[in-house]
Amino acid sequence: MAHEIARASGATLLVDAIERYRQTPSLGGLGRKGCARALSGAIRINARRAARVKGAKILLLDDVLTSGVTSSACVSVVRLADAESVRIACFARVLDEALSHANDAAQTKTPGTEAPSVLVTKL
Repeated sequence: MAHEIARASGATLLVDAIERYRQTPSLGGLGRKGCARALSGAIRINARRAARVKGAKILLLDDVLTSGVTSSACVSVVRLADAESVRIACFARVLDEALSHANDAAQTKTPGTEAPSVLVTKL
């Protein structure tokens, strides 16, 4: 989807602008605070892409927004890289009620927690 949005809008797609450079545990079942602790310091801007992010209007594309912790971490690093603006677009949202049921069922994997969001610049 990110390729098509970039093509249709004339934006530049940077799938490697954000990187998770430190292994993190599965975020499923950790809750918002646990996810935030697990991701703390694990996501950064790829140094080879920092110049493209600086001053850019950024659209972060997330397939599934679960707790929002991964997207928030990505927004934080993009802001630290001096992007002009940052917006998030997600294609599915897991409701808080569904997260409660998933945590009650002690699931080990929550959808949408596999990787940082895809980044599209110059929108």
